[in-house]
Amino acid sequence: MKTETTPERKVASPPGSDSFWRQLLAFLLEYNLVFIFLAIFVALAFSVRYFFTVQNMLGLALSVSQIGMVACTMMFCLASRDFDLSVGSIVAFAGVLSATVINFTDNLWAGVAAALLSGAIIGCVNGVIIAYLRINALITTLATMEMVRGLAFITSHGQAVGVSNADFIYFAGSSFLGISMPIWMTIACFVVFGFLLNSTVYGRNTLAIGGNPEAARLAGIHVERMRVVIFLVQGVIAGLAGVILASRITSGQPNSAQGFELNVISACVLGGVSLKGGSAAISGVIVGVFILGTAENVMNLLNIDAFYQYLVRGAILLAAVVVDQQRTRGD
Repeated sequence: MKTETTPERKVASPPGSDSFWRQLLAFLLEYNLVFIFLAIFVALAFSVRYFFTVQNMLGLALSVSQIGMVACTMMFCLASRDFDLSVGSIVAFAGVLSATVINFTDNLWAGVAAALLSGAIIGCVNGVIIAYLRINALITTLATMEMVRGLAFITSHGQAVGVSNADFIYFAGSSFLGISMPIWMTIACFVVFGFLLNSTVYGRNTLAIGGNPEAARLAGIHVERMRVVIFLVQGVIAGLAGVILASRITSGQPNSAQGFELNVISACVLGGVSLKGGSAAISGVIVGVFILGTAENVMNLLNIDAFYQYLVRGAILLAAVVVDQQRTRGD
């Protein structure tokens, strides 16, 4: 006698549940660096004395403000398969030039304009040589790094250029709602360049060039012109950072910002900006900037010798490159 078996019923999952979990997983993977940094930050807040105080947090934000500003534009350089080693020299030269012009004219805005113009010219020269003359970005920006540093020493006669102009000192020394103006300027850069990357043709074209320059050219993007614009904007922001730094220390110093470019590139790579181009996120760059700043801040709070701090910064840079290589292979 045959027995009939009833087929098993499959319980249907609620509509949209699979989609929700996929979206959640994608969100966690995309922002995993943010969550890791937050976990480390909370651990440091409970384990390092004076770390999580208002004064130290404001000091930390101020210490990374110039790096954060320039990292926003370096993000676009790296995303387009280029990089700029001359930004540290531009910062120093812009500071010296602005101080010199202010001493000559006694006008803050004349000094600021001179610094921004010099940064734009240097960035434009970098872009033209790299884009139109097809010279490697490493060689080009390494050469301009040395040349611009030389200009800083020539302009200042090898000495710090002191400034007593009250407006110049107030430029970076002022505050709003208890937060220093350099921090507000850095926040503005994060917002503006994040918007440019995610919501404009400029950002989409930059990522397209980094992903595949030839395909971007066939799609109608003027690749060479875009690369020049990217370096020009990079120079302008580096010039602005130079003015702010000079205002903070009330003088333009030709030997300032040495190693600055490596810190900026490290912050970007730590934040997920690929050295091979085509990938970038402003949230990652912000986290990368604060990882570097937090590491240095904690070492200072723990009174770790400056010599060991060089070792730690080098290790962070090496780790950033290794992570980038592994991420690229995974893609």
